[in-house]
Amino acid sequence: MPLSAPVPRKHLHTRRYEFCGYEREDGLWDIEGHITDTKTYGFANEFRGEIQPGDPIHDMWVRLTLDDTLTVTDIEVTSDAGPYRICPDIVPNFQVMKGERIKPGWHLRLKELLGGVRGCTHIVEMMGSMGTVAYQTMYWRRKRSTGEKSPPPINTCHAFAADGEVVKRFWPDYYRGE
Repeated sequence: MPLSAPVPRKHLHTRRYEFCGYEREDGLWDIEGHITDTKTYGFANEFRGEIQPGDPIHDMWVRLTLDDTLTVTDIEVTSDAGPYRICPDIVPNFQVMKGERIKPGWHLRLKELLGGVRGCTHIVEMMGSMGTVAYQTMYWRRKRSTGEKSPPPINTCHAFAADGEVVKRFWPDYYRGE
C-alpha cells in the first residue's frame, strides 16, 4: 500500500542504495553496495565546478567478501564522486574491517572502527545495511547446501517475536507465548 497523498511540495534530493549478494565460485560470498545522492537543481561546487541536476554528489561503492562465518576476508571501497577533493582519501581506512564478523553489534563495530573522522558517514551507513543483505544472501543457500541447523532469528523483529504467531507456527520449540 503506498503512502498517502502528500501536501504540495518540491522534490530536491534523492538518495539511492543498491545492494547485491553473490555466491562466488571459490566458496566465498560478495556483498556489494552502491550509494548515490543527487539534487534536482544545479549548484556550484568549489572542488568539482558546476554540478548539474541529476549529477551525483555522492557515488560510492563497497564490496565485502565474506566466508561462511560472515567474516570479512576482503573489502574494496571506491568513492567516485564526493563534494570535496579529499573524500576519496579515507578509502584505505576501510581495510580495518578485514577479519571483522557480521553478527549482532555490527553497526556498533562499524562506528567504533570507522565513525567520525576515521571513515565516511555515507559508506559506514551503507555498510550497516550490507550486514542484513549478507544474511539474506547466504542464509537459505547455505542452509540448503549444508543442511545447517542454525537457530531461528527469534526476537530480531516484530514478526519473529518469541511469543508471536510466526514463531509459534514455524519454530514451536522456541515459542514463548501462553
